Amino acid sequence: MKLEINPERLLAELRELATFGAYRTGVHRPTFSPQDMAARRWVIDRMAAAGLEPRMDGIGNILGMAPGERRRLLVGSHSDSQNHAGWLDGAMGVVYALEIARAVAESGRTDVAVEPVDWADEEAHFASFLGSRSAIGEVLEEEIDAARCATTGTPLRQALADAGLAGRERLRIEPARYLGYLEAHIEQGDYLDAHGLALGVVTTIVGIWQYRLTVRGQRNHAGTTRMAVRKDASAALVMLINRIEERFRALASERTVWTVGNIRLEPGQVSIIPDLAEMMLQVRDADPEVLGRMDAALRDLVEEANAAGPCSAVLELVSRSAPHAMSTALKEALESAAEEVAPGRAIRMPSGAGHDAQILAQVMPSGMLFVPSIGGISHHWDENTRDEDLVLGCRALAGACARLLTKAA
Repeated sequence: MKLEINPERLLAELRELATFGAYRTGVHRPTFSPQDMAARRWVIDRMAAAGLEPRMDGIGNILGMAPGERRRLLVGSHSDSQNHAGWLDGAMGVVYALEIARAVAESGRTDVAVEPVDWADEEAHFASFLGSRSAIGEVLEEEIDAARCATTGTPLRQALADAGLAGRERLRIEPARYLGYLEAHIEQGDYLDAHGLALGVVTTIVGIWQYRLTVRGQRNHAGTTRMAVRKDASAALVMLINRIEERFRALASERTVWTVGNIRLEPGQVSIIPDLAEMMLQVRDADPEVLGRMDAALRDLVEEANAAGPCSAVLELVSRSAPHAMSTALKEALESAAEEVAPGRAIRMPSGAGHDAQILAQVMPSGMLFVPSIGGISHHWDENTRDEDLVLGCRALAGACARLLTKAA
């Protein structure tokens, strides 16, 4: 079985989807915004035109179901975006799924199917992986009641009502219906682009550990308090950040990354010595042992800081997600297809970003394919991928689908 994609149609639809919420050279399509819902209606129309039975559920997920008795693959990604971000993040995987579903229909095969899916709120405007987690039964009504938009503060219930989704049943994926789940995505890093590679077959999606580090000192006058007697929480935090940077570099693997993403000072006035300094720290790696090593080092550094004084520090592990390995069978299918369309230009690699595939991997075999991001830029309107790489990626994903469906059939 060979699935022939239409490159002109693929590129045209990618650019058409990018008109919804167009912003500079990217898009602004936050979850449940008017532009997000317009894009989702466009996806529904494309699914119907491909002979599928589209359904949008009560959390915004869209599934294009193929009628009849078939062996099926679930293929997709997400069409929502970060604020003022790129045109391919997620959207590429949705359009790939649509194109491959059409290729199956055009092949004349009625015993197999690719069912495209467009997950809601992968970008965590309301909650991380809201749509895919809902589809596997992880999202309770209480979470929906409590969720608020991180940007506007809008309650999720209100956003769903405004989007016309209130009262709709939420989709529950049936794992036994599918051979597995495949997702294509831009790399969002520079490895493929920098090394002249065309495709990356994802081995593992990294684990992410997030911490809150709070340092407490003594508030006092900035002009009259001698340096020797100060208990400056901000200075103590900065020194601790420097020690973390030094220690982590000695312990990290080649692909370990860490980020101080937010710092808050109280009272936050230039003439007052802060008595509180708080930061959020995130650590990512595909190896649980490395994550454990970094965690132990971080706790040691906090103990050392407390012993040295004059301020006190408290470390809190806010969240922890384990690395998620991709299915061996799906990796092999992706590798074979990648080698066929791009001989010698595909590698295995971990994903440094989180994706819906890590959620689906909890209930069914899952696999991911990366295409290069020019300059490694993502979550920004300058995000881009060369047309030839976009076409190559879709051909590779279609080839993997053909291998898996033929083997199953």
